[in-house]
Amino acid sequence: MELKTLKTNRVPVRYYEGGTGKPLVFLHGAGGFIPADTFLDKLSAKYHVYAPLLPGYGDSEECPTLRDMLDITLHTLDVVEALGLKDPVLVGHSMGGMIAAEMASIAHNDFTRLGLIASAGLWMDQHPIPDLFAMLPYEMPPYLFHDVEAGTKLMTAGVALDNPEWLKAFLVQNARQMGMAGKILFPIPERGLSERLYRIKAKTLIVWGASDKLIPPIYGEAFKKAIKGAQLTTIPKAGHMITLEQPDELVSALGYLA
Repeated sequence: MELKTLKTNRVPVRYYEGGTGKPLVFLHGAGGFIPADTFLDKLSAKYHVYAPLLPGYGDSEECPTLRDMLDITLHTLDVVEALGLKDPVLVGHSMGGMIAAEMASIAHNDFTRLGLIASAGLWMDQHPIPDLFAMLPYEMPPYLFHDVEAGTKLMTAGVALDNPEWLKAFLVQNARQMGMAGKILFPIPERGLSERLYRIKAKTLIVWGASDKLIPPIYGEAFKKAIKGAQLTTIPKAGHMITLEQPDELVSALGYLA
């Protein structure tokens, strides 16, 4: 995957591109991309993948004029247009799934295939989603991974969670990223998406990790019920970070949208 820069109306956008075949746009979650994540490489073996970074992620510029869900949705639609893509497969993980679902509901004639991976965007009072913004790094892995020990090593590249240098770098990067993510996820990840899901016309696949403790699998059922004709696939031995724990199974499941 090659990291490139794209001009948009608001701010230059950094994005990863690679592979051949049908175009697929992948929208990342609140944690962004980490070096241990092989998902995009595996996905690019089957698709021509475009994976834009939200402003404030990685080495991309921040963009204060992106203020809310509508701004971020329209910005990402602008990115797809600037890439020159017509009807790409649209896939998003967690926060990225929330954005993808908004795009497919607002521009419902522009996307015919939609993949939502452990998507944020809905809220059930009886099944509250834990507050990532209030968590310290060592508190996150049990909510993110099926295999907490192995997942922690992936998250930290094998460095101990209490390593001062790793912790400093993580907190600085996390502050930038959560500044952007908080515009749609804080205090709770709910911006009225449930009232717009009926507009989605795309062939939709919903994928959930059976062991997801951040956004429980019951939310997958809620998305399936709200989107006409949607299919739901549950992947065993996977938590919220399916892209890290079960990338091969996830890529295989997304074949439904090919």
